[in-house]
Amino acid sequence: MQKASFKIKGMDCSEEIDSLKKAFRSKKGIQELSFDILNAKMVVIYDSQKTTTQDILETVASTGMKADPWTDQLEKTQMSFWEKRGRSILVASSAVFILIGFLFHPSFDESQMPFISKAFYLSATLLATAFVLPKAWSALRRLRADMNLLMTTAIIGAVAIGELFEAASVSFLFASALLLESWSINRARQAISALMDLSPPTAHVILSQGETVEKKIEDIPLGSRILIRPGERIPLDAIVEKGSSTVNQAPITGESIPTAKNIGDTIYAGTINEEGALECQVTKKANDTTLARIIHMVQEAQSRRAESEQWVDRFASVYTPLMIVLTILFITVPPLFFLQPWMPWIYRGLVLLVIACPCALVISTPVSIVSGLTAAARNGILIKGGMYLEEASHLQAIAMDKTGTLTIGHPEVQKVIPLEGYTEQEILEKATALEKSSEHPLAKAILRRAQELNIKAERADNFQIIKGKGAEAQINGEYFWIGSHRFMHEKMQENEHIHKIVSELEDAGHSIIALGNQKHVIGLISVADSPRPLIRETIDSLRELGIEKIVMLTGDNKQTAQALAKITGVDEYFSELLPEDKVKVLENLKKTWSHIAMIGDGVNDAPAMATASLGIAMGGIGTDVAIETSDVTLMSDDISKLPWLIAHARRTIQIIKMNIGFSIGLKALFLLLNIFGLATLWMAITADMGASLLVVFNGLRLLKVKNE
Repeated sequence: MQKASFKIKGMDCSEEIDSLKKAFRSKKGIQELSFDILNAKMVVIYDSQKTTTQDILETVASTGMKADPWTDQLEKTQMSFWEKRGRSILVASSAVFILIGFLFHPSFDESQMPFISKAFYLSATLLATAFVLPKAWSALRRLRADMNLLMTTAIIGAVAIGELFEAASVSFLFASALLLESWSINRARQAISALMDLSPPTAHVILSQGETVEKKIEDIPLGSRILIRPGERIPLDAIVEKGSSTVNQAPITGESIPTAKNIGDTIYAGTINEEGALECQVTKKANDTTLARIIHMVQEAQSRRAESEQWVDRFASVYTPLMIVLTILFITVPPLFFLQPWMPWIYRGLVLLVIACPCALVISTPVSIVSGLTAAARNGILIKGGMYLEEASHLQAIAMDKTGTLTIGHPEVQKVIPLEGYTEQEILEKATALEKSSEHPLAKAILRRAQELNIKAERADNFQIIKGKGAEAQINGEYFWIGSHRFMHEKMQENEHIHKIVSELEDAGHSIIALGNQKHVIGLISVADSPRPLIRETIDSLRELGIEKIVMLTGDNKQTAQALAKITGVDEYFSELLPEDKVKVLENLKKTWSHIAMIGDGVNDAPAMATASLGIAMGGIGTDVAIETSDVTLMSDDISKLPWLIAHARRTIQIIKMNIGFSIGLKALFLLLNIFGLATLWMAITADMGASLLVVFNGLRLLKVKNE
């Protein structure tokens, strides 16, 4: 099997994709087809023993489109002037010719029309249909009616009965609608291109002698050292080796607050270095950076189509042939069975063909979906397809992992309780001296707190680790120890007052570190994984959006889970769970709530996320596994974006429904007017173009949506 990619010229909507699928259906050796409408790209997996690249090119050409082999770039293919402007020029020329024709005969009475007006109207018709006729001919040869064939038939019919002005008007307005459709897809393409432009094309590579040389990012290998000056965009994912600065990660995460970056921290392509120079080591090649992966995911998302998109396609596949049959009946039944004159009913049949054109209906959904996905990506939410965007709009319940989702994901010092006349600073000084060489997470939490308060570690002599319990040493000649509740108990220094404090804190889910000397306990430090900022407000916002059940899943003990559940305000919690236990909880919840999301870290929670109807990962910008395993990734680890995601998804689906309802309603109205002979060709196509304009601009409104 071989895989080949092609650039398809003329593929602007699902109608063309459907035509290509039909054309390849009967071809031998074709195993799989996939399409990226944003980049006009078709990927073919085929058996080279049964078909060739030339066969594929000819099959595409049979549909009225043209295929070129794909060049392996991030999609910045240069188009010729005619490819960029040709359709616009033809449509504009058609409008000018219609105007000239009307100036020579400023009347709608076609019986006295001079030859020169007829010539200009016919020329206008040919100019406007130049891009439509090849596709209409292809549809006729395949005996598959599409909107191009419908409109071409109506235009030819209008010419045949002498309605040249209306034929020209219909041609111009239909070509304008197609131009609008092409423009709307280009707007979406430009939105993705804007993401591509975030990464600069070159980087300053540091040579072994300390000099710098500018190189294209594609030519920079892993492990290279690069210099990023203040104010520059970061060209590649890298680790800081020298220097410190703050980095604006808003282009990827949607967060406007800059993030401090020091030695050992990771930085990402497309983000902006603010005030300090950084020397960094490249960790990912240009085509594998976090930004490149986001762009790839957004592009791939077009193949995962929403249910509403699939419904429109199914509807159009039945609707179009039905309207052709209805048109034939419209033209033939009144003259044959009721002795009505032929010409008025032929005209009404042509009007019906124009009304039948599903242009606005077909473009309404993909434009809205593409705009919705792109707006979400700009706000740091990566959604892998329209089907997942639609699922987010239906959510009834949400299950959340505790660690790293409801909480920050690492322990922090919550309280320092000095005893026996010591101060908080003295407790932290002694604790820092005893813990400065420890790698334990609780010890690191103490060291972080000391660093925040600029507390320096005192010198510790005769240091000794008591495995599984704590440590002890001499500080300024005096003996001190630090350790767990159990170690304090073994030291026989726990009194009734201390026991009460420790019990209350442990019941609240805190881990206790005790600090003492030879006589007594001199202080207690409580450490716990902190709830995320605004977590209670986020849970309340989800309830306001109508989420009926919010549960917490955790492997922690019951006391810790209970304490956090009380702080966050979740409806229910399940504690001491293994990964397989989380799956069972999800399966039980799905019996009550058919639309349920699971939010986790994308690794340990992957089985539960797969069980839920929507898997949402706390991505941690650059976490490859999270991006791969989830349906939706919160790139900045910000769970407060969840209410925005649900509201945005509902807004998108509401716009889609509005567009579909408007398109169908308008057609029903004109069908009724046509039955009574009150509709004309130019009225019908003007209404259809107006509908196309409205649904496109309504869908593109989603590109302007910001995180509230």
